[in-house]
This record gives sequence, C-alpha cells and structure tokens, in this order.
Amino acid sequence: MRGVVALLSLLLSLGAWAQESGSDSPLREAKRLEAIVVTASPLATGRGGFAGSLSVLGSGELSLVNHDHIQQSLARVPGANVSRGSGQEYLPALRSPVLTGAGACGSVLAMQDNIPLFPAGFCNVNELFVAHSEQAERIEVIRGPAGTLHGAGAMHGVINVVGPTARTAEGGSARVETGPEDRWKLNLRNNAVSGSGAALSSALSLAQDGGYRAQSGFDQQKLSLAYRSDSGRNVTRIDVTNLEQETAGYIVGEDAFRNDVLRRSNPNPEAFRNVRSARLSHTLSHTIESGHEFSFTPYGRWGEMAFLQHFLPGQPLEQTDHASVGFRSSVQGALSESVVVSAGLDAELTEAALRQSQPGQTTGSAFLQETVPQGKHYDYEVGASLVSPFMLAAFTPSERLSLEAGLRLEALRYDYDNQMIAGRTREDGSACGFGGCRYSRPEDREDTFGNWSPSLGLVYDWAPLHQLFINLAHGFRAPQATELYRLQREQSVADLDSEEMRSLELGLRGRRGELDYELVGFAMEKRNVIFRDADFFNRSGGATRHRGVELALAYALTEHWSLDLAASYAEHRYRDERLLDGIPLDGKLVDSAPRAFGSARITWQPDDRSEMELEWLHRGRYYTDPLNLHSYPGHDLLNVRARRNLGDGWSAALRLLNLLDEQYAERADFSNFSGDRYFPGEPRSIYAELALEF
Repeated sequence: MRGVVALLSLLLSLGAWAQESGSDSPLREAKRLEAIVVTASPLATGRGGFAGSLSVLGSGELSLVNHDHIQQSLARVPGANVSRGSGQEYLPALRSPVLTGAGACGSVLAMQDNIPLFPAGFCNVNELFVAHSEQAERIEVIRGPAGTLHGAGAMHGVINVVGPTARTAEGGSARVETGPEDRWKLNLRNNAVSGSGAALSSALSLAQDGGYRAQSGFDQQKLSLAYRSDSGRNVTRIDVTNLEQETAGYIVGEDAFRNDVLRRSNPNPEAFRNVRSARLSHTLSHTIESGHEFSFTPYGRWGEMAFLQHFLPGQPLEQTDHASVGFRSSVQGALSESVVVSAGLDAELTEAALRQSQPGQTTGSAFLQETVPQGKHYDYEVGASLVSPFMLAAFTPSERLSLEAGLRLEALRYDYDNQMIAGRTREDGSACGFGGCRYSRPEDREDTFGNWSPSLGLVYDWAPLHQLFINLAHGFRAPQATELYRLQREQSVADLDSEEMRSLELGLRGRRGELDYELVGFAMEKRNVIFRDADFFNRSGGATRHRGVELALAYALTEHWSLDLAASYAEHRYRDERLLDGIPLDGKLVDSAPRAFGSARITWQPDDRSEMELEWLHRGRYYTDPLNLHSYPGHDLLNVRARRNLGDGWSAALRLLNLLDEQYAERADFSNFSGDRYFPGEPRSIYAELALEF
C-alpha cells in the first residue's frame, strides 16, 4: 500500500501550504470545546470542562457516513478498534485489545440516551446492534474507565448513542439507499409540534442486506419515538428493534481472505441470530426551591434472542430473554461560588433466563459424541438487583483551574435458579462417558458483588481555548451471569472476583484558529481478568497492562478544505504468571491488539451545497494468538463519500467503499483446532442515496 501512504503524505503536504481561513466550516461545529455532551460529567459545562478523553460524532458526520454497521462511524474515534463480524455482529475494542472469549462483553458500557442497552450482569458482546444508531443525533464516546460516572461495565469506556430528539420546529425527512448484494435501507423522520409547544418525534429505519457471502444477510427494523412536554423539562422515549440475521462463520486457512472463492463462501449456512428488544424511559427534570436541579429517569427494558452456536460441537441453540425496570436519579447544585455537587442513586431489578439445547446428535470423534449430548444443556433463571449511589464534587479555585472528585458504590446481587438436574449429566440425569458431560450446571445459589469506583480529575486552562487535563480513574466489571452459571466439565462453582481497571491519563486539547486537537497519553492496569483456562474453568486472576497515546485532530486547511485525523498507538501486554502450553504469557502482547490503527479524512466543500470526503483507514499488524506465534499483516483502505444538495429539499449521495479493492480481513484469529481463520472484508462497492427534507 505504498501508493496509499504516498497519497496521504501528499494531502498532508498540501495542507501545510494551505492558507488559513477565518470562516467556520459547518463540518467542524461538533468539535468545539463548548459542545454540550450528556455522557460526560454532569458538572462539566461542555466537552472542554471534562477531565477525561471524550469524542463526539455529530449529526453531520453521521449523516455523511450513513453507516450500515456502527463500526464504520466508530472508526473516527481514537482508540476505538471495533472488529466487525458477520451481519450486525462485532467485538468491542475501546482503548483495549479486541475483547473476545470469557470476560469480553460487559467491559465497554453501551447506552442509548444514557440508559444501558442491557441489564447489569446480562451483557451481550454485540449489544450496540439494538441501539438506533442509524438515526442518532450524535454518538458520544468516553475512552477509558468511567465507573464513577456510569457504574457497571464502563471499565474500558462508554459508547452512548444519543437518539432522535423532539424539536421545537416541525419537519421531516426521508432517505433511501441501495447498494450491492440486494441491499437497501430506508430512514424516515418526522417531528410534530402542538399548539401548546409539546413535540413528538418519530424515526423509523428499515434495512435489508442480501449478504456478500453465501446464505448470509439480515433484515432489520428499528423505531424510536420521543415526546417532549410543553415545558421542555419532561421527555418520554420508546425504542423498539428487530433483527433477523443469517450468519456467516469464519473461513479457514492461511490467507484465506485473499482467495476469491473462499471469501464468498460460508462454512456455516445454517447459522442464524434473531434479536428483539424494547425500551421505555421517562425523564423528569425540576428545579427545586433551593435552586438545585433534580432529575429522575425511570425505565423499563425487554429483550429476547435466539442464536445458533455454530462454532460449538453439536451446534446448540441458545435462547435468552430478560426484563428489567430501574431508574437513574440525581440532584445537583452549588454549595458556594466555587463548589458544585451532584449526587444520585441508580437502581434496577432484572429477571433473565437462558436455555441451551441441542436438537441432534453431535458429530465428530467418539469423545465429542459422548460428552456433548443431545437435549438440554442449560436451563436457568436469574433474578438480579443493582443499587448504586454516587457523588461528584467540582471545585473551581480560580478561573483557569477546576478539580473534580467522585465516588460510586455499587452492589450487584444474583439469585440463580437452576431448572435442571445439577451437575454434568445428560438432561435425564444419566452419566456421559469419558468422565462426564462437557456442560456443568451449578446448584441453586446467590452471589453478591460490591465495587467502589473513585475518580479525580483536573482541568487547567493554560491559555485561552487550550487545556491541560489529568485524570485518575477506576473502572470495574462484575462477573456476568453466564460466567458464573454456564460452567463446563468438573467445575461446579465459579469463584470469580470483579475485574478492576486503574487508569492515569494526561491530555492536551484546544483550538487555535482553524485547528482543533486532543492529544492524550494513558497508562492502565487491569486486574482479576476473567478467563477460561485449559481445563475449561472460568477463573479470575489474569492481569494486563495498557500503555498508549491517542491523537484527534481537525484542521480547516482553507475555506473549502479540511483535514481530520484519529490515530492511536498502544501496547497491551499480559502481566501475570499464567502458562499456555507450558509457556509463560507474562510480557507477551495481547492478541487482537494492533499497536497502530486509525483513520484520516480530507474533505472538500466547494460550496454550501456540496461535500466530498476521502477517508483512509489503517489497521496495523497484530498477533492472532496469545503466544504471539501467528499474526495478521494489517491493511489500509480508502473510502470516498460525496453529497450534493439538489434544491427544494432534495439531495443525493454516493459512497464508494474499498476504493482500491483491497483484499483484507475484518477480523483475523487463530484456533488450535482449525488454524488461521478470518471474517473476510468486502470488495469495492458503491451505494447511492436519494433524500428529501420537508
């Protein structure tokens, strides 16, 4: 890809010679330090007052990207290396390796409108697929631990999709797009305002994907409603989603992603995932007599999923469901001219269930046929309760300096009820050969986890519109229900501790003329990492170390040209005495963690009706196994996006993805059973859109 590097160098050199313009480009509005955000501290008056790393993808960026998968938008965030799977599936990575296996989900908190998408303790590694990101107002990302602000699961950070908002003006829009492989999507939006000033916004997204690979693709529907009262202080939101996906599995063999036949093949045409979800919330805001601001948001969630585990012997069917209710509350006010305090309580109750069953006989060796039986493997219900008080205090001793300290306490309790015979027997209680069945069911039990999460931050305005910030943060992740109760082989009890992350970050950010920047260095230590050992036991005790630097930069080269960069360089290493195949892991690079990755974009806006963007995506080499014996070489991609306002509310857009038709893998992995395996990336493709605003 020398040509790509040469092209980027040329673009950067042109930018160095470009004359600065005093006018503001509409592309840059979301990058101002004053931008209001809802995911950061409630005591911060804007992005610039937050003592941490925060990225905001605004409506203009999201509209231009018009993503089919949220990974395409998150590629603009430093430190976000989300690994796209089949259909709408993905594996998260936010200032971390790509998180896989035991301990993977629940490490990055996924929310919509500040409400977690899944209940605490019942995460799904793909949970952003139930967020209505296709019609988001913006996406806010905290990079690094945010346990004090948001509690359970925010160990590596937070991704918050801010959904459609009821506006004061009436209007609507319709967008339809078509592309290769029988792909199309339709987004409809409408906002109605009553005579009293109340507003109702509706957003509908429909999508169909015929699938690049054989017998794959999906149908997806999402609906969001937002009602704002005439006072503007109370908002009700409803979100409903449905996903029916035909899943494609890994292709196997060294460099299989370069083989034109294998790239389109699907070794698992029988695989599928069906997901349904619904959420309801109501936010009440009120100023009490003392002048303090009170906010109370009760919510309810429901979801169910059917998932064929095509990667396991016997291909068992997993069926899960959950229903939960909870609230988030806070009161905020000034104690003096220099001290502001916010305190609150978050709580929720959850009822969830998991069933795993295998309709047919296992194929393969005699050992597999005997130890992986036909019938039910797991059938359990779990009730959970969460109580989490918190307090934040901001102290401003001078106009240039502000300090913020906070503490959150969280208690999570599980009540596990096994609906089958306990132990590692068949469904009817009969024993399996070779020492017992693969799947083990614990006796009924209760488990409680208590965690505390302190934080301390400093923001110093060392010059007008330039800031230095230091952040000491702590994040945590309680063991998830599946890690505690979905055991294997001889393990009858999973004695697990909560994972913990300690973080120090130092950053500079600011604006000078037409340059916006944020440069952050971080050091993190992760303890009590949950993993599955060689005996298939879920255990605590792993440790990792994370060191890196991130750069976000936006520069208006001229009145019509701008440059954006999101770059990350980090090393993620094992820091414990575990052995794998008799070899110590300590000091080895964590697999699925490229040192360098990021994106750059140059945008041309010749007039107020036209916009064109050239995007470069880079993912560096990374190891695909913990012993660092196998690797993926990395890749570079170019994408082009263009949009034109046609007048009278009409506009048209084109997206040309993988411009140079690069053969690459969205994800590379190594398995001792199958060797090198990949999710292949798609070839060059073009999408066309027609939109109307009214």
